[in-house]
Amino acid sequence: MELSQILAFNAALLVAMASPGPALLVLTQTAISVDRRSAIWTGIGLGSMAALWTLAALLGLDLLFALFPASYLVMKTLGALYLIWIAWGTWKTAKAPLGAVPRVTPRRAFRRGVTVNFANPKSVLFAAGVLVVIFPPDLGAAQIAFVALNHLMMEIAVYSLLAVALSRPRARRAYQAAKTHLDRLTAAVLGGLGLRLLLDRTP
Repeated sequence: MELSQILAFNAALLVAMASPGPALLVLTQTAISVDRRSAIWTGIGLGSMAALWTLAALLGLDLLFALFPASYLVMKTLGALYLIWIAWGTWKTAKAPLGAVPRVTPRRAFRRGVTVNFANPKSVLFAAGVLVVIFPPDLGAAQIAFVALNHLMMEIAVYSLLAVALSRPRARRAYQAAKTHLDRLTAAVLGGLGLRLLLDRTP
């Protein structure tokens, strides 16, 4: 394993994190509508699960999904339902002013982040595809652990920076002006992603 391979993996990871999806939407909504601490712990949860998906891909979990399609379908269905549930909760509180949304404990915020990234088992298939292209197939145990730890640190760093930036007073004031519409848009996107995942029957 070479430094260039780690840099290529990190570049691919940054592109994936910047792409609109459930993780980024939940992190953004938490940072602006709840508070910075909750957003940081949500980001740690998101990063922890994403790193576990990478570890799973390195250990061959994508092959398990291929051998047992039913396990993949069950995980995907549960994940889709969870995204729809988050969307419903976000829609219901769309009209609530900032400060009316109750704060959450670090444990609950962390658990939410973990669950959001656990909700889409396609993440392990994406990770497997990226890893196959970048890394050699004969990584040792220490190298596998390093790649997973590198992924975790990257995700936590990026999400923490986003949480700090988005929870600043200026960002919260701008958000407040259009809170109802933005929350409903977030809910619609999350719900749409959940429905798409629920109805998708491709392996």
